[in-house]
Amino acid sequence: MIVFESLVVRYPRAKTPAVRGVSLAALAGRVTAVVGPNGSGKSTLVRALLGRVTIESGTISVSGADARTLAPRELARRVAVVPQRETPAFPAPVRDLVALGRHPHAHGLARWTEGDEAAVERAIVEAGVGDLVERSSDELSGGEWQRVRIARALAQEAPALVLDEPTTFLDIAHEMAVFELLHRLARKGTAVLLVSHQLNLVARFADEIVLLHRGAVAAAGSPLDVMRGDVLEQVYEWPLVVTRDPAVGAPSLVPLRGHRGARDTPSH
Repeated sequence: MIVFESLVVRYPRAKTPAVRGVSLAALAGRVTAVVGPNGSGKSTLVRALLGRVTIESGTISVSGADARTLAPRELARRVAVVPQRETPAFPAPVRDLVALGRHPHAHGLARWTEGDEAAVERAIVEAGVGDLVERSSDELSGGEWQRVRIARALAQEAPALVLDEPTTFLDIAHEMAVFELLHRLARKGTAVLLVSHQLNLVARFADEIVLLHRGAVAAAGSPLDVMRGDVLEQVYEWPLVVTRDPAVGAPSLVPLRGHRGARDTPSH
């Protein structure tokens, strides 16, 4: 379980905080999605969890422990993170990259175990990268690299999984596959915290949505609670309507054509 409590984060020389008193909980067995416009503070939450930005006030706890007190390896045993941006320092075989997910579980000079190998194989299958394992990272497309990063996180076998825009560069089929995978992992007991711009997919798969606006929580609750036209129009500052997805009945956002702040009548 990951809990953000009254979190405030301010970047150096910034006049206002990037995150202003945000509280949310990503619980075991649930998909919790953080959404909002660019610059609303979504990725800052992930950076704060990883200790890459200074927390001005508030706390982040992981499985009951303050994240700031956990050594990097212990934090990695508790939560696997797929950050938004990452560039490999040098080319490496895909299988070796996925195997890096087992590093938090290594002890001194202990040898690679059958359990490690099994975890890597499961991650490769779950992330759907079996066709990539014999390739080098410098031979991958953006979407393929994204899937390999997800596989590496799965190999950690941590009880919590945090992903910042995990479907960037993915086509529709692989995008859906990632959301289906996150849903399955949650149903098996993983706490999944997802940062995403894909509101309509989030509405299909998330148990709870936290909508950020200018660093603060604008709305939180079930997809039906958050995916409301009056709420989303105010946050995204664009005319829109919210309908129902005909396939699953989830709320679905439809942006309208027109200038910012002015609703046009849709043509038929």
